[in-house]
Amino acid sequence: MYHRFNENKYPSTNVRMNMFKEQMKMIKSENFEFYDPKILIDDFKNKKDQKDILITIDDGFKSFYKEAWPYLRENEIPFILFVSTEPVGKNGYMTWDEIREIERSKLGYIGHHSHSHEYLIDVSNEEFIRDIETATEIFKKELGYSPLIFSYPFGEYSKYMKDYISKNFKIAFGQHSGVIDINKDKYELPRFPINEKYGELKRFKSIISYSPLEYKTLSPEEKKLDEKSNPPKLKIEFFEEQKNISQITCYSNDGGEWKKPNLKFEKNFLYIEFQDPFLPRRGRINCSLNDNGKWRWFGTQFTVVKK
Repeated sequence: MYHRFNENKYPSTNVRMNMFKEQMKMIKSENFEFYDPKILIDDFKNKKDQKDILITIDDGFKSFYKEAWPYLRENEIPFILFVSTEPVGKNGYMTWDEIREIERSKLGYIGHHSHSHEYLIDVSNEEFIRDIETATEIFKKELGYSPLIFSYPFGEYSKYMKDYISKNFKIAFGQHSGVIDINKDKYELPRFPINEKYGELKRFKSIISYSPLEYKTLSPEEKKLDEKSNPPKLKIEFFEEQKNISQITCYSNDGGEWKKPNLKFEKNFLYIEFQDPFLPRRGRINCSLNDNGKWRWFGTQFTVVKK
């Protein structure tokens, strides 16, 4: 997941183009193929023998159009561009003509990213629906249709929001790290965020090499935490054929610093007990497993809302 390109005053959401080009070259040199998002909806449940890499870009900043789009076009690299409709055409953002250029290409797939790109988990359910429906109508006016793939702003969603999105879209992405497999909930798909800090080539080589840590169920389904539910009691049910689950290592940022939570294993279940409540705004958990030399990765995210 990318946002800005060569906008060096925003290091938390920016990647420098020389680094981006090296990352794209590394994908090819490691013998991975780029995944075409135009087949994602129909292809999601088809298990693959090999892993492909999907490139996504959020927000539709002008720097994507000026810096990254020419490179992606020249090298025929497909991608999803998630657009929030309210800022389109404003300073620093792409115009509808530029978005339509991407949409008409054989490489770009336009995704729905809300209207306002506000913290929608903070507003009422009615305001959330109004925001999504506003964007949907603008997409229909500007593109002739509304995209069926969605990306939650800031990767934040409640169960209510996810349930609504699942009734109106085919697939939705969060911003928690992980590897997609056919058993993942297709309305909270993971992505590895890339920026100046987390785009260093050694890390990039690791994340494109990870395999999914597949699981059957995860609870709680509610990812919005309040005072009563924070910290949550996280339970993950793995498939019985997944070996070595007792070797899983997890890190979480409860209490405001990264540390190892308490793990309890019972047959093919993992129970994660956090030492402290998560601080506003986001609680993150990342787990990895060295599965006989193959590194598997799983992540999830909670949103802590202050009343």
